[in-house]
Amino acid sequence: MSESGTSGSGRGNGPQRGGSGGQRGAGQGGQAGQGGQAGQGGQAGQGGQGGRSRDGSQRNAQGRERNRGPQRGFTENAPSQRTRRADPARLVAFEVLRAVAAEDAYANLVLPARIRHHNLDKRDAGFATELSYGALRGQGTYDAILARCVDRPLDQLDPAILDALRIGAHQLLAMRVPAHAALDQTVGLARAVIGAGPSALINAVLRKVSARTLEEWLDLLLSDETDETKKAAIRYAHPEWIVRALRQSLVAHGRPVSEISDLLEADNAAPVVNLVALPGLGSLDEALDGGATPGELVEGSALSSGGDLGRLASVREGTTRVQDVGSQLVARAMAAVDLGSTLTAGDRSPGTEPSAERWLDMCAGPGGKAALLAALARERGATLLANEPAPHRAKLVRQALAAVPHEVWHVRTGDGRDVGTEMPESFDRVLVDAPCTGLGALRRRPESRWRRTPKDLADLGPLQRELLKSALGAVKPGGVVAYVTCSPHPAETTAVVSDVMRKREDLELLDAGAVLDSVSLTGHLDAGHELTAQLWPHVHRTDAMFLALIHKKA
Repeated sequence: MSESGTSGSGRGNGPQRGGSGGQRGAGQGGQAGQGGQAGQGGQAGQGGQGGRSRDGSQRNAQGRERNRGPQRGFTENAPSQRTRRADPARLVAFEVLRAVAAEDAYANLVLPARIRHHNLDKRDAGFATELSYGALRGQGTYDAILARCVDRPLDQLDPAILDALRIGAHQLLAMRVPAHAALDQTVGLARAVIGAGPSALINAVLRKVSARTLEEWLDLLLSDETDETKKAAIRYAHPEWIVRALRQSLVAHGRPVSEISDLLEADNAAPVVNLVALPGLGSLDEALDGGATPGELVEGSALSSGGDLGRLASVREGTTRVQDVGSQLVARAMAAVDLGSTLTAGDRSPGTEPSAERWLDMCAGPGGKAALLAALARERGATLLANEPAPHRAKLVRQALAAVPHEVWHVRTGDGRDVGTEMPESFDRVLVDAPCTGLGALRRRPESRWRRTPKDLADLGPLQRELLKSALGAVKPGGVVAYVTCSPHPAETTAVVSDVMRKREDLELLDAGAVLDSVSLTGHLDAGHELTAQLWPHVHRTDAMFLALIHKKA
């Protein structure tokens, strides 16, 4: 495969292997103006570095070379000619990694703001996105490699230096960037934003990294390892506990454990940007004219190669939105359940027409599913209440719903756990998109795999159960509750549903897999198992969305 790029910045065309990409441009789910400002570090002085040999290795006071790496012609320029500025695309990636590490920020929110701040064109924005997302996703693997190349524990390095090393490692091992450009530009970045001294360390370490390909490094790291979980964790850059959790999840949802490698690899693949046109309100024509392709799984969807989607008028208006196909499918499934002619309490008297349905999105922030549900409700003469406990997220919900006529929807700011008692038996359809670990969206949230811990499962479990109980209190007899998580873990999916339904005679599971099939273009998603449904990145190319449809008997 040919390499491309200018001699100055060494731009490649993307990752060498399918497992470490990111979207171009704003990134999936990035919202204009929401990104935080990443710290840029102190401005480096431009002091001398001491003597260097022609291959770039450092010399000590006696002129003897040290840290001499493989003879590959890195940084062969004279000291006055070496890069001393930060290439804008790499600077964006560095600022994103710093914001994630130092400010607990989300990459998909910080990245668009930094791209705009530095005025990157489409090509550089794509490079910065791949570099940011790839370095974050591959962090565990890259750290294992870097640990072999640094003479101290990694936690003793300045965090900014470690982030620069991860950026350099990703370019050297997983992108089509010429090795000399990857090293020269990363060292130049370090000189500009960290300092001259650290840049020498970064130069020496990355020269060692470049001595082997990624596969050669993996062979070395795994040569004496016999534990399959540890091997998978290193090879596919996932924490060990997540590897075990995903194995358990496959089995719990009726899939063979042998699929674990495909699932982990899919987590590392560059996700395609999914678009949805709000039914009856939006159109995909503009996106399709701009190069998007029609979605294969659900009506009104499209797949985009990325770029600045904010340039599309339909996206700015909110009638076309960025939304994963898995989220589109579960929202449409809740709306598609046939409630039949069951009379619900207070709905109608003999000889009268049924009243308009009332729908509830109990955990609506930031508003993606709520917007799709509101558009569907409008088509069916229903209304939607979107509930969100956090005021700032409730504001985002209102913004997301603005494209739908206001008489269709209302936003409530309050705790979803209170809805069942404050508004008992008031809704025909209720969506509980419960807060969860997000293990099903690791490909879109590159930093989350390193933030989550097994403790999160235990902490979220009670909240998930309380929200589902509240939803079952809020739904009318004859109505349906859709319990949804962006996680396949049984502790957040089937265990929650079975615990809440236990000892209740008025509840029954509907066939969620069959309902998903009915709203899909394929008609056969192979997602159902024991009446619940689970979507998978490696099977459906969606986030790993779980769906249970619970019917309250009339």
